[in-house]
Amino acid sequence: MQIDFKNNKLRKTLTDAGEIKKRYGTMAKKVSFRMDQFYASPFLVDMQANPSANCHALKGEREGQWAVDISANYRLIFEINQHPVPVNKDGSVNTLKVTDILIFETTDYH
Repeated sequence: MQIDFKNNKLRKTLTDAGEIKKRYGTMAKKVSFRMDQFYASPFLVDMQANPSANCHALKGEREGQWAVDISANYRLIFEINQHPVPVNKDGSVNTLKVTDILIFETTDYH
């Protein structure tokens, strides 16, 4: 999957092993694992097929954003970075065709 980041600071934080360990501490292995999964997945549907990732679309004020689990409460938040977003006939996102994402943040939004 093609991955872009909200800014260069976030790019460095999520792509450099030392930065991941410094920023996430005990969650560093899980953050690295999720990033590796994104890079290894050609399409968003591949992330959805992994139950431990819990890849899902968000609702409410975060509509248009998606999340994957890092821990029980911590999530990696991203948006689909394709224009137009591929959709099915029913208007839902066609995750079989999503190949580009933009990572916004990691957060506990609960």
